[in-house]
Amino acid sequence: MDVAEETMGEAEQLDEEIAALKEKVAAVQKQLKIETSTIISSEPGQKLIKSTTSSAAARPSRPPPPPSQRAQAKLLSQAERQQAHIQQCFYRICTPVTTFKVRDPDPNAVDGGHVLGLRFEAMSRGQFLQPYYVMLNRPYLDSAHLRVHRHTLPPAIPLAGLAARHLPPPKPETDNPLKQDLDRFVRTLRREVARYHNRMGVSADLRRGLGLHVAKEEGQDVNPNDIVEVGIADIEAKQIRLTWADERSGRLVMDDDGKVVKLVVYGNQGRDWETTKELYGNHDRIEDVVQQLQEYAAG
Repeated sequence: MDVAEETMGEAEQLDEEIAALKEKVAAVQKQLKIETSTIISSEPGQKLIKSTTSSAAARPSRPPPPPSQRAQAKLLSQAERQQAHIQQCFYRICTPVTTFKVRDPDPNAVDGGHVLGLRFEAMSRGQFLQPYYVMLNRPYLDSAHLRVHRHTLPPAIPLAGLAARHLPPPKPETDNPLKQDLDRFVRTLRREVARYHNRMGVSADLRRGLGLHVAKEEGQDVNPNDIVEVGIADIEAKQIRLTWADERSGRLVMDDDGKVVKLVVYGNQGRDWETTKELYGNHDRIEDVVQQLQEYAAG
């Protein structure tokens, strides 16, 4: 190895170390921000900030130095913003579905462009995700029946089937038109969104439980019975694909609520019944499956 190659190798190693340090610093800064917001928004923190500000304002003859005043004002402002954020989160948790009205700018839009919007909140691991939206309009002549106009739901949500069941179109040829139930449509749709994210969370919990969310060090020994890959195998997130270090594969099948209902393992010779029987017992919780996989890998 010449000097240029050695220098390039050292430079790459330094770049990797710098990138790792930046990731650690970003993680520490994020954690510090969370802890700071929690402390200043708590009741003792609020009392301490307000009492310090009040005592400083009560002594005009000996005012605090300007930097101290700015620091107190900054803390008070940040505490108010955190309280507003907490109130907003409480509202989003207590009202996972909200309605609003919008106007379609298309001059040829039906019903004068009037659109009813539905906003569905979704959460994962204690954090709010991007909300989903469903837009409804009234395209039927001389009828107040609603129809799905636009939506941002994932393909796994059976929106068309739910709309056909709870928001049926009118039938002019009949004297008794089908009634629509918007409330049941919204509640059923909200349940399907929650179920979908629960199933997505099962895959993430399985990866975390098996330690796949952390990159393994180079040169680390791998047991043939170790799981090396976990991923969603279908669009509805009802099947999880498993891959072992010895190239065996498996499928974990769940129901609508994310409970495990079946486990299948395939080896080089086809269906591996022995491993399937050893791993899958009389349980439906993903925690039990993780424990079985860990005990199987440990031998």
